[in-house]
Amino acid sequence: MKTASANIRAYAKLQLPVAKSVTVSPGLKLGQIVRPLDTVAAYIPAGRYPLPSTLLMTVIPAQVAGVPNICITTPRVVPEIFGAAALLKVPNVFQIGGAQAIAAFAYGTKTIPRADRIVGPGNIYVAAAKKLLAGEVGIDFIAGPTEILMIAEEGNPAWIAADMLAQAEHDTDASAVLLTTSKLLALAVQSEIEKQLTTVPTAKTARVAIDKNSAIILMESVDQAIEVANRFAPEHLSIPSASWLKQIRHAGSVFIGPHSPEAAGDYASGPNHVLPTSGAARLRGGLSAADYVKVISTQELSASALKKLIPAVTTLARAEGLEAHARSVEVRSAK
Repeated sequence: MKTASANIRAYAKLQLPVAKSVTVSPGLKLGQIVRPLDTVAAYIPAGRYPLPSTLLMTVIPAQVAGVPNICITTPRVVPEIFGAAALLKVPNVFQIGGAQAIAAFAYGTKTIPRADRIVGPGNIYVAAAKKLLAGEVGIDFIAGPTEILMIAEEGNPAWIAADMLAQAEHDTDASAVLLTTSKLLALAVQSEIEKQLTTVPTAKTARVAIDKNSAIILMESVDQAIEVANRFAPEHLSIPSASWLKQIRHAGSVFIGPHSPEAAGDYASGPNHVLPTSGAARLRGGLSAADYVKVISTQELSASALKKLIPAVTTLARAEGLEAHARSVEVRSAK
């Protein structure tokens, strides 16, 4: 857990926006300052599979961002989750789950603070509550069933099958898709999946996900496979080489090369595992330290700089019928 925490913290620091300023013309200084949110709440699932890793992924970026009041909520007492909270010195731990947990942090109660943002995955009721309350409270995004899309021309069938099953074991609604130009590889991976399903303890769940939501699809070319991947906008995308990155437009997180399994990202490599699903990667990437701060613009004008802007300001203001706007700059240059 300490190894994972160190990597997650290092990556979160990379993501933070920074304060900066620029003088765009004499007397006109523009900039931005960065301020953390006051209170955030992280929802930590504890159902079929308790997820202490999600606590690391949601709390550490908040700590890096400087959020003063960090809360976690989880449906039941799980030693690994409470131990992770203790390791990170999270003082505000609540045992409450489901839609009611989201509502409690959206509005606040006598004992639960109102959060500025609620982050973290959950079941369908948690997702529905976040969707309904978005606007009342900030959220990260609506997380649906987990998914992986892999592209391979060649590779180790056992490794590829293992990665697909690692995704499928999450939930019966999970999805694992392989796009390949090789029929031989497709058949070998199919065989390996069946072989590994006979020994994996989570086979009951994984089998449903493989049969219902997953696929091995033959592609005519790598370019076609990449285009399908971009249209799919997967939560997790596995590609064999960094040289393909320039063609990738939409993905939650990209895993490059045969030694970068999705499980490494789930737990310990550093980037966040709270990722957009169901095509939402067209709009944004995963949870980031930047989600825990506000970037506030600043502007400082000298008298001469303002004078130069008067024609532009007054022309636009009067075009919009906002006379008081125009006069508020003109009055400053009146003799």
